[in-house]
Amino acid sequence: MHGLGNDFVIFDGREDRFDLSPDGARFVADRHRGVGCDQVITLWPSNVGDVFMRIQNADGSEVGACGNATRCVAHMMLQEFGADKITIETLAGLLHAERNGQQVRVDMGEPRLDWDQIPLAREMDTESVELVVGGLGNPVAVNMGNPHAIFFVDSVDGIDLEELGPQIETHELFPERANVSIVEKRGPGDLRLRVWERGAGITQACGSAACAAVVAASRRGLVERAAAIELDGGTLVMAWAEDNHVMMTGDVAYVFAGHVFAPFNLEGHDDRERR
Repeated sequence: MHGLGNDFVIFDGREDRFDLSPDGARFVADRHRGVGCDQVITLWPSNVGDVFMRIQNADGSEVGACGNATRCVAHMMLQEFGADKITIETLAGLLHAERNGQQVRVDMGEPRLDWDQIPLAREMDTESVELVVGGLGNPVAVNMGNPHAIFFVDSVDGIDLEELGPQIETHELFPERANVSIVEKRGPGDLRLRVWERGAGITQACGSAACAAVVAASRRGLVERAAAIELDGGTLVMAWAEDNHVMMTGDVAYVFAGHVFAPFNLEGHDDRERR
C-alpha cells in the first residue's frame, strides 16, 4: 500500500505473531532484491486497541510512528471490521482513526516540544534550535512519536536534500537521529514540504513530518494552526486542534497483495513463505 507515494509492505502477523528480523526488513524493503518499500509494517494483536502496528524502516531500524502507514492500516482495519472508527496501538501510543469520505483521518496525538522530549543532546529552545548545516539553520524541533527537525526556506527546490539530509539526521545534536524537513510557505494555509526520513532517505510523503510541519509553522506564526501541506506525492490536510492534538487527513491506495520468497529466513527461525 502507499499513502501519497510513501509506500509500505504490510504483513499480517495477528494469528502467528510473525516477528520480522532487521535483516528480514532490509531484504523486504530492498527495491532491487526484495519487494521494495520505505517502511515494513507488521500487524500484531493488541490488548488496548484494535490492532498493534509495528514499524520498521528500510534500514531495519524500528520507529514509533508513521502517519501515512497509520492511514493505510486504518483503512484496512475499517474495511475488515466494517467500522467507522478504529484504534491502532503503536510504540508511540494509541492512535485513533476514522473514515472521512473516501479518505482517512487520523488523530496523531499531541506534539512533544521540550528539548528532552525530542530528544536533543542538550537544553535549548526548540522553536529555534542552535544548528546550521550547509546553509540550513535554526530549525524547529518537534517530536510526533519520532524526532523532526523542520527548516523554513524560501524555496524547497533550491535545497540539496540528498546531501544535507543524512548530515542532519545523524548530527550529534540528535542522539536518536532525526527526520529532516524543509518547508516553504506558498500562501495562507499552504505549505510545501520535502522530507528526508531517518532510516529511509527521501520519501514521496511523510505523515508525521506533515504533523511536525504544521506545528512548527504555527509556532513560527506562519499559519493559523491548520494548513494544506503539499508533499512530493500529494497533499495532506493538517490541523493542530485546540485540544493540542494534530489531525491528519489524506488518501490511501492499494498496490498489490502477494507472497515474498526470501533467500534466507525472515524471522531467524525456519525458512518459510510469507504473505
